[in-house]
Amino acid sequence: MLIRYKKSLEKIAMGLLSFMPEEKDVKKLQSTIKEYETNSDWHLFLWKEADDVLGAIGVRLEEDINAVIQHISVNPSHRNQGIGKKMVNEVSKLYEEKYAVCAADEIQQFYTKCDDDIE
Repeated sequence: MLIRYKKSLEKIAMGLLSFMPEEKDVKKLQSTIKEYETNSDWHLFLWKEADDVLGAIGVRLEEDINAVIQHISVNPSHRNQGIGKKMVNEVSKLYEEKYAVCAADEIQQFYTKCDDDIE
């Protein structure tokens, strides 16, 4: 289930985002989380199954036109189970009526792979 990020989940969100190559640096990671907390055009969601948060997906809204998926990460011990695809699918459903959903360059390859599964 997709849930909206909140401050109480900060450490979990940072841990998940740190698996992304461009978010390895702690200062960069802190800056990214701060942007999600303060910028109304940046939306971070977490994927929760049972009581565990297994993934994170971040969206940046651009000029009331595009919803750009810019971060996507799944806990390494839960990869290859379709969680990333589920997150992309749910985010697409959330935004598709008002925005053109697309992906940032860094995750374009993964997004394209998921695109076949988006209903």
